[in-house]
Amino acid sequence: MEKTLRLAQEPGADALLSRSPLADLIGMLLDQQVPMEWAFSGPHTIARRLGTDDLDAHEIAAHDPDEFAALLSAKPAVHRYPGSMARRVQQLCQYLVDHYDGDVEALWRDVADGGELLGRLKALPGFGPQKAQIFLALLGKQLDVRPPGWREAAGVYGEEHAYRSVADITGPESLARVRAHKQEMKRAAKAAGDDGS
Repeated sequence: MEKTLRLAQEPGADALLSRSPLADLIGMLLDQQVPMEWAFSGPHTIARRLGTDDLDAHEIAAHDPDEFAALLSAKPAVHRYPGSMARRVQQLCQYLVDHYDGDVEALWRDVADGGELLGRLKALPGFGPQKAQIFLALLGKQLDVRPPGWREAAGVYGEEHAYRSVADITGPESLARVRAHKQEMKRAAKAAGDDGS
């Protein structure tokens, strides 16, 4: 991976995301109930605490679960819920070891189309339909992983010139636009809820 990602908005964390597909997957997994930059900084924090410059699915999967949870819980914590997220990260890595020999790029290397890749992403522990579509859009928009039909499989997240998700963030300005979109969606959802009462 030679692309430059700017999801963490921090040079060291973004450098790891730019070279490590596993870091991208773990960042996406962590991206819930915390600010996006915090989530995507998590892989870099994990790597540092493991004493390495990169992440390895075999190593993480084999790590003692209590020690790994403690590693994510140390201040500053990797996530608002470090214990449960430590379990999820290890489950994700174990799945990658079991199904792809720990090679994240094998997820998309031989797929026939976007639908097949979406199916593989949805099968990952911790990846529901929306998270899978957002990650598929990130792969297509920023990492040149573009099997036929990838935009369609990514749904609204695959649309060009959209500012809906991490797939659309390339720096501070696009981050602000994605945040504004999310706030508008929350307002609309709240208004719809108010109308129904």
